Amino acid sequence: MKTFDARTYLYIAAGGFVLILLLTVFYMLTPVSRSDETCYIYIDEDDTRDSVLAKIGVYGRGSGMSGLSMLMRHSDYADNIHTGRYAIEPSEGAFVVFRHLKSGQQKSLSLTIPEVRTMDKLAAVLSHKLMIDSATIAHALNDSATLQRLGYDTCTISAFFVPNTYDIYWNISIDKFLERMQKEHNRFWQGERQAKANHLGLTPNEVCTLASIIDEETANNTEKPMIAGMYLNRLHQKMPLQADPTIKFALKQFELRRIWQKQLNIDSPYNTYRYEGLPPGPIKIASIQGIDAVLSPVEHDYLYMCAKEDFSGTHNFARTYAEHLQNAARYSKALNERGIK
Repeated sequence: MKTFDARTYLYIAAGGFVLILLLTVFYMLTPVSRSDETCYIYIDEDDTRDSVLAKIGVYGRGSGMSGLSMLMRHSDYADNIHTGRYAIEPSEGAFVVFRHLKSGQQKSLSLTIPEVRTMDKLAAVLSHKLMIDSATIAHALNDSATLQRLGYDTCTISAFFVPNTYDIYWNISIDKFLERMQKEHNRFWQGERQAKANHLGLTPNEVCTLASIIDEETANNTEKPMIAGMYLNRLHQKMPLQADPTIKFALKQFELRRIWQKQLNIDSPYNTYRYEGLPPGPIKIASIQGIDAVLSPVEHDYLYMCAKEDFSGTHNFARTYAEHLQNAARYSKALNERGIK
């Protein structure tokens, strides 16, 4: 029988160690993802080690996933799971992916605040982009204590949001989200915009309110300063704004394409045919173009406007009511010819 001396056993042990080391390095360095593009996984508060592995497994490859699973199962990861949005790059091995997950090194996302009409709609949109659910967002935007702390109420809260795009973490809390939006709001209004608002004798909330009406009047950004000048003329002469979009908002019938006389009788503070001055707050989250149009209006002496009969989305302006009636008659005729009720 052949026997092995101590040196032989040492060589065998060393070879086994090297083999184990090579296998370990192989599993640790093999890319986890089989995709050629960056993949993102979202870890929730109720996720477990196994559910995290399952989410990654959608994009994972065998050896890389085996290495990641080994690291998770032989560590305290199960007791220290961090929520967040994590990127898995095509070249990242199990050790790198595990390190990011273990330390909570998540990736931010680009969040665009939409120019929506209601806070319920905003809550719904944000809940699809962030970990916060829509009920939590809606509650915060309707909670008197929260709004008072921010300096708003349920009528003016739309003016709080500036529809820019922000880098933000997916798992941000509702309180941190509102704090971030307040900082962005203050940054947006500091300096020149605040100075222009002061010159017009308007607060930022009032600027946003008028801008929201102008946004609903036209999608043509080049015409918005012209419309702003007309509405400012009306405000200065203490004339009712008589803005059709405020009627749609009061009725909560945003799809209306035509406003009839009977609809102008609605008793609402948003009825700018009945009540002079600006309504209680914005009728949507105002666009930056609309806000800047109010802050830099075209100076003219027009007091009336009516949509053009060519349905171009622009308007005919008038200095006198008689001239305005002629413009309105042409537009009404065009509506009738198209069967628009």
